[in-house]
This record gives sequence, structure tokens and C-alpha cells, in this order.
Amino acid sequence: MTHNTDPLTLKLSLREKCAYGMGDFGSNLMLCIGTLYLLKFYTDELGMPAFYGGIIFLVAKFFTAFTDMLTGVLLDSRRSIGSRGKFRPFILYASVPVALVATAQFMANDFSLTVKTAIATVLFMMFGLCYSLMNCSYGAMVPAITKNPNERAQLAAWRQGGATVGLLLCTVGFMPIQALFVNQPSLGYLVAALIFVTGGLFCMWWCYSGVKERYVEITPDHHKPGILKSFCAIFRNPPLLVLCIANLCTLAAFNIKLAIQVYYTQYVLNDLHLLSWMGFFSMGCILVGVFLVPGAVKRFGKKPVYLSGLALWAVGDVMNFFWGTSSLLFVLFSCMAFFGTAFVNSLNWALVPDTVDYGEWKTGIRAEGSVYTGYTFSRKISAALAGFLPGIMLTQIGYVPHIEQSATTLLGLRQLIFLWPCALAIIAAIVMGLFYKLNEARFAFIIAELGKRTAYRAPEEAHKEKVSSVVLP
Repeated sequence: MTHNTDPLTLKLSLREKCAYGMGDFGSNLMLCIGTLYLLKFYTDELGMPAFYGGIIFLVAKFFTAFTDMLTGVLLDSRRSIGSRGKFRPFILYASVPVALVATAQFMANDFSLTVKTAIATVLFMMFGLCYSLMNCSYGAMVPAITKNPNERAQLAAWRQGGATVGLLLCTVGFMPIQALFVNQPSLGYLVAALIFVTGGLFCMWWCYSGVKERYVEITPDHHKPGILKSFCAIFRNPPLLVLCIANLCTLAAFNIKLAIQVYYTQYVLNDLHLLSWMGFFSMGCILVGVFLVPGAVKRFGKKPVYLSGLALWAVGDVMNFFWGTSSLLFVLFSCMAFFGTAFVNSLNWALVPDTVDYGEWKTGIRAEGSVYTGYTFSRKISAALAGFLPGIMLTQIGYVPHIEQSATTLLGLRQLIFLWPCALAIIAAIVMGLFYKLNEARFAFIIAELGKRTAYRAPEEAHKEKVSSVVLP
């Protein structure tokens, strides 16, 4: 790493970027097993109606939306910040209960349906609470790592790359491990979950040890954070509000696709093993797209690249609905759609730190925790809807486990995996295209203005003067 102290040009080492990417790799190993397979575990192993699974997702995700806000309050309330930093301790300590609860969610039982539903709901809520502490801290840490917008875009790309590889491994590897236990499918789910969760835990510890916080700022006492202020952080920050609305659509679309694809490959294409191949190629396309993001952003800007990704996504889904009736065409068109999602999902994370600086410029208050968790509030609401809708729709289209599905059910699956996500992607494109105004030129102006207001101190001097900058040893 160079010794340049200018925050706008400071370069991060490849090792630190890799460590940051490992954080979302690890968290997705623990998260995506639930996103992809928990609904199927509920319906096929616990014997729950799909409607019950949808209700569990809705209740638990709404609960965790508010735990995200509480995490933001907790982060911005911190006053005594040691050498470990403001955010890193939560990555270290919260990852352990996340791993334990993620595994416990795949434990089968023979209780009554009411008790099973209650246990599943409580476990899901506990997972969301612990995951909020871990993952919100991880995401809110970016403005504390670097002020350089290009480096932020690269961190977002590494983060999305890690998330994509984690999702890829969950898609490709989980069901083959589960299938090894032919006579005990419930045990297969548990063993597969344990393997992925263990890997995720070690990755989170890798992230903790490999990143540094350089520009941590303590919120003044007269600006004490709270839930209301976290909501205000959204509505008083127009770029953040627009980003939240767009992300509400894109994340719901993405999660609906992930939840339904296991049903689609099994019942529409009659090839459950295709799920692994589809995951390999489509997630591979996401990974390629992720590594193209920094260069594309540097040349064209964040907003045009974001909108281009949404366009590819929508086109891929439309083509899949009309012509993706064979395994080959399904994989091909899915690759197009997922390639588009790479740009969208990567830039979601790159745009949030920019809104933190916008909020500080507009209000004079810098509150990474409140801004980031205000943003993740919209993501959790989106995830709640994405978990609720498939469960409800599976019931509405007449899905019954382990039998040949009717023509009406098969059409419903095709609509749910393609048309709904396509419509949401189009809505997101309209919102971002018309209302997101924080372009590169304006962001550079904001950073310059902030630089005039507050001279950045060297980390060592700031620590001595009890100013909120901390450098890890």
C-alpha cells in the first residue's frame, strides 16, 4: 500500500480488497442456504404448507428489518472505539451465533404443525437479529475504509464477487451433498448446512483480520441516533430514498428467482440436477460481470451501467418465458439475466457510501450506521415480500410436493420465476432513470465541499486527539 494520505486518491492493497470480499462470501454461505432451500425444507421435510412458509418469511423478515435499524443506532451510538475499530468487532463476534442458528434452522422434528411453525419462526427471527449485527456492520464499514470513489467501486465489486461465489457454491453444492443421504433426506439438509456454515464462519474471521478502518467518525452527543432518525436518514436523503426504492424491487426480484428455481428445474424441466449446472454457468456470468464493473463504471459512470444491467436482466427473463422451454435455452437466457444482475447488485453497494457523504454534506451529520441500516431496512422489507410471495403463490397455483404438477401449476411457476422479476426490474429502471441525480460530477463537488469543512487528520494524530479515526495495528 502506498503512503499517500489524500483520502480521495488513497489506494487499497489487493490483500485488503480480497479480505473484504471474503466477508460477503462467508455471509452468503450462511445466508443463501436459507434463501435457496429453507422453503423447500419446510414444505418437503417438515410437511408445512407452502403458505405457512411464506408467512414465516414475512414475519421474520419484517422483524429483522427493524433489527437492522437497531443495529444502525447501536453503531452510531458507540463512543469508546478501540484499536479494533467501530465495525469490525461485530463481524468477529456476531458471526458465531449466525452460524449456530443457520444450522439449527435445518433440524427436522416431529412436533405438531403449530409447534413446528413456531420453532421455525423463532429460529428465523434469531438468525435475522444476529445476521443484522454481523452484516450491517460489514456493509457500513466501507466509508470508514476509504474515501476514494473508485476504490469504493472496487470494494463493491469484490463484495459482489464474494457474494456471487458464495451463492454459486450454495447453488451447485448444497443439493448434491443433501442427496448423498438418500434414506435420510432430513439429515442430508442438516449436514449440508453444517458444512456451508462452517466455511462461512472462517471467511468472516478472515475478513475481520484483513481490513482496516481509517476514517471512523463518532456521532456528536447532541445528534444521538435513534430509530426515527434512521427513517429520517432515508427521507431526508433523496439519493438514498431512490436507491432504497430501486433496491426494494431488484432484491425482491432476485430472491423470487432463487426461491422458485429449485421448483422450476424439478417440475417444469424435469431435471433437478440441472440446478447445479444452471447455478455454475449463471453464477459464473455474474462473477464475470462483477469484475467488469470497476472498468465499466470508470468509463461510463455508475448510473448508466446500473440501467444497462437492468435492461439485460429484463430481456433475459422475457426471452426465458417465451422460449426457455428446454434445459439449454433456460441456462442460456438465465445467464443473460444473471449477467445483468451482476452490475445491478454490485452498484447497489457502491452507491450507498456515496449517499453517506451526500447526507453529511446536506445535514452536517455523518452517520454511516443509520444510513446503511436505513438502506438495509428496504432490503429486508424486500426480502420479506420475496419470501412471502413464493409461498403464497405456490399455494395459489396448486403446488403439491412429490407429485406431477398440473399445467396450471407449471404455467404459474414460469410466470413466478420470469415475469414477476422482469416487471420489478423494469420498475427499478424507471425509478433510477428518472429520479437518481447523484452523478460523478456532483459527488466530486460534494467531497470537495466536505474537505473544505473538515480537514482530515492523519490517523495517528486523530487517535491522540480523541478524534474519530482509528487505524488497526
